[in-house]
Amino acid sequence: MKRLATIVCAAAVAAVLAACGGGSPSGGPAATDGGGASPAEGMTAVTVGAIPIGDVAPLHLGKAKGFFEEEGLDLTIENTTGGAVSVPGVVSGSFDFAFGNTVSLMVARDQGLDLKYVVNGTRASDEDDVDFAGVVVAKDSDIKSVTDLEGKTVSSNNLANIGDTTIRTAVDKAGGDGSSLKFVEVAFPDALAAVENGQVDAALILEPFLTSAIKSGARVVSWPYRGTHPNLDIGGYFASADKIQQDPELVEKFTAAMTKSMNYAQENPDEVREIIGTYTKTDPALLQEIVLPRFDPQFDRDAAQTLADAVLKYGTVDKEVDLDALLPASTQ
Repeated sequence: MKRLATIVCAAAVAAVLAACGGGSPSGGPAATDGGGASPAEGMTAVTVGAIPIGDVAPLHLGKAKGFFEEEGLDLTIENTTGGAVSVPGVVSGSFDFAFGNTVSLMVARDQGLDLKYVVNGTRASDEDDVDFAGVVVAKDSDIKSVTDLEGKTVSSNNLANIGDTTIRTAVDKAGGDGSSLKFVEVAFPDALAAVENGQVDAALILEPFLTSAIKSGARVVSWPYRGTHPNLDIGGYFASADKIQQDPELVEKFTAAMTKSMNYAQENPDEVREIIGTYTKTDPALLQEIVLPRFDPQFDRDAAQTLADAVLKYGTVDKEVDLDALLPASTQ
């Protein structure tokens, strides 16, 4: 009965749990990785729900390099459209693990879902003037800086999530009033057009759409992830608390494989770009130009606290975020 109630709860909150990509760069998911097959002899089957975007490149790269096989894991990657699929999938047991952004997981826990990260995934760029997410305006806009966003209408791919939370925080940290911004929901592929036709004053756009927007003449006025915290962790891989407690060996092996995968991805950006092209339909020429996130298996506790404070401040969650319950033990 308790399990059924949890699944029902997951369905009820799924609409607000979309992860940061919201879909593949091509506008639709690529083919799945052959879910349902029996594991190879002597291997443990593991299924991971992941949005087909650049953020999860280390997962695909680790499979291709055999890092999961080295840990005795027969990995199946199931493409999702975001938290509306991945969260219920983890809760119901369809997925052992899934990728989701940090605000999505904070919201999920606030709604009573006992989910916990096991390993980090993506972090903001370590360069001051570039990142894989930016707030853009039309080239002739009178908005010149992040504080000029005060009182303006801005689009994000999901509301009450990591996009609007970080943009408000970036405005606050620059000395403006983040609460004065109005947000509307616009998918990343449509965001530039929304700016150009005056539907919004500015738009949050992620790669690979960000590079295309800049090449079309749009100007970036804020790098909201870095504007929130220079080491902001955007998303990671999570499981249910039951899975973590009942199958610690699987969690340990998955974490080890993902740690290898992310360290390798961080050191080999050319291979990251190449692997993204295998599970999305992104133009190969564009893949050579996009800005990649940092890949780090460890969460930054201070950055997580900054985001936790922001979601409480702006009412995205109703109660203070328990980071000890959300983050891996290694981050405590």
